[in-house]
Amino acid sequence: MDIFAIIGAAAAAWIFGAIWYGFLGARWMAASGLTEDSIDRKNAVPYVGSFVCALLVSTMFWHVLKTAEIVGIGESALTGLGLGLFVAAPWIATNVLFSQRDKNLIWMDCAYPAGGMTLMGIVHALI
Repeated sequence: MDIFAIIGAAAAAWIFGAIWYGFLGARWMAASGLTEDSIDRKNAVPYVGSFVCALLVSTMFWHVLKTAEIVGIGESALTGLGLGLFVAAPWIATNVLFSQRDKNLIWMDCAYPAGGMTLMGIVHALI
């Protein structure tokens, strides 16, 4: 197991998530039913928890790449994009639909695993 690739890929996806949701900011909060006053920015649990989740995803992604003998940036990135769009995103969309939340959350929240896992694939191929 390549621990440096796993941590590096998790960090890349985690940073992408911070940029993605930072960019969406107010639109994502409104669709989620949150306000600046309802968010406890001093609470580290979501930040630490999301990085631990990124580590778990990165570890399994590393395993998929090795098991399938996928090498190269293009193939690894495409595998990440495919897993993000066709594995993670449908689960997220299902959760949004059944929770009867704003449907805009579907594209906002589904783009994160698609982009994050694409980056993971690139990092796994590079390290």
